[in-house]
Amino acid sequence: MTPNGNTGMWSYRSDLTNHDRDLIGYDVEAVDGSIGKIDEASNDADHSHLVVDTGFWIFGKKRLIPAGVVSRVDAAEQKVYVDITKEQIKSAPDFDPDRASQRDDYDTYYGSFR
Repeated sequence: MTPNGNTGMWSYRSDLTNHDRDLIGYDVEAVDGSIGKIDEASNDADHSHLVVDTGFWIFGKKRLIPAGVVSRVDAAEQKVYVDITKEQIKSAPDFDPDRASQRDDYDTYYGSFR
């Protein structure tokens, strides 16, 4: 476990207690502003993640965000907060649900922030 209570990039932080609810439709807030809405979410062991529809912000692209960067879930406001910036999300690899091997791309990219 890392010092921030994180069990790994693909797992939610141990101090998050409400991450297992249905997060689809929640807004996502980076450290410097809103980035879009959750389109898909997975709580699979060792591969928990969010797929965020960024809308017009980056031309309708979707971004996969590993659960390890989620810092807080606010159920009352229906918002998920992540501890990375909008630019870091914008620069992440494009989400392609048809490409099975893209986990390595995300490991490499998001691993540089841990």
